[in-house]
Amino acid sequence: MEIFKANGFDKMLFFTTLILISFGLVMVFSSSAILAAEKYNRPFHFFINQIIVAAIGVFLIILMLSTKKAFYQDNRFIYFLLFLSLFLLVLCLVMPSAGKTNRWVNFSGIRFQPSELAKISLILFFSSYIERKKDNLNELKSLLIPIGVLTLFIFLILKEPDYGTAIIISTICLTMLFIGGLKFRYFIYLGIFSFCLFGFYLLKATYRLTRISAFLYPTRDPLGSGFQVIQSKLAVGSGGLFGVSLGESTQKLFFLPCAHTDYIYAIIGEELGLLGTLSILLLFLILLWRGLLISSRAPNLFSQIAASGLTLAIFSQALLNISVVLGLIPPTGVPLPLISFGRSSLVCTLFSLGILLHISQRKTTVRQKNA
Repeated sequence: MEIFKANGFDKMLFFTTLILISFGLVMVFSSSAILAAEKYNRPFHFFINQIIVAAIGVFLIILMLSTKKAFYQDNRFIYFLLFLSLFLLVLCLVMPSAGKTNRWVNFSGIRFQPSELAKISLILFFSSYIERKKDNLNELKSLLIPIGVLTLFIFLILKEPDYGTAIIISTICLTMLFIGGLKFRYFIYLGIFSFCLFGFYLLKATYRLTRISAFLYPTRDPLGSGFQVIQSKLAVGSGGLFGVSLGESTQKLFFLPCAHTDYIYAIIGEELGLLGTLSILLLFLILLWRGLLISSRAPNLFSQIAASGLTLAIFSQALLNISVVLGLIPPTGVPLPLISFGRSSLVCTLFSLGILLHISQRKTTVRQKNA
């Protein structure tokens, strides 16, 4: 039997989420105030936008925790979310470009990034499909639908283009198939297909090759392609152990591009030092631990796979962003979840965590026969 405990949600995950949000709000203001004053004549511009979305996201979590029914497990909701994500991704391609990309749709001045919603919809779809096909998942005909859907979504996201998000989504979905019991031999074929697909789009865009070259040899063009890599390392390195103190970053003074979005972790390193960056990493490790623990205790296969998929999606994105900032991999344009400024990313991440917390309220119990 499955029972629902209204106050049985994972408290550690909930408070870890609140700490990360609070930390993010402080750092968004610290890293964006000067830019906002220069661009909008309002130093609180980005901070106010972020805090409004954070409040909406937290309210959404509280609302979900008070709902007994696992609505995210209903196929009607899953397919609605899937088709909505697909529609918005197609709509992106006909929207006016922003920064030579088509990653956003605009509604009355409000921008939304559909690829963030696509992560959730694909994770729920794969969880539902794997549960329904668990007995014949290793039949080729059973794989055609999920791989076809995934390929369509990846193609649309690559057309935006958003290479980093496409890699994260494909990796998470394939990992979910592995957790669901897909045999290893299929991963060889899927790996070859993925390598060819991503390799083609990598070679097709010269700016991606430039990013790789700048990552490998940043000093060859220190004022051009290697500028962001160098400035990010300077920000992290100048912080030392304790940082230069909150609000005292010099790299955010128009030296480091995207200081309040993709490279906010570098500002954390500069202002709060090694202790600050390790604290953020520790919080994400706690999130990973609690998410996987929720998955292991989930009452059914759908919840187990969905919980692991959502957890790995958030953690892998955080790890990818941190790796870029530290100069371990080429830039990908992926924000730091719950920390970076980004309304679409924040609200979708909080929605994912709301699902995780709701799953943690659902327990499995064994009905005992009367003696």
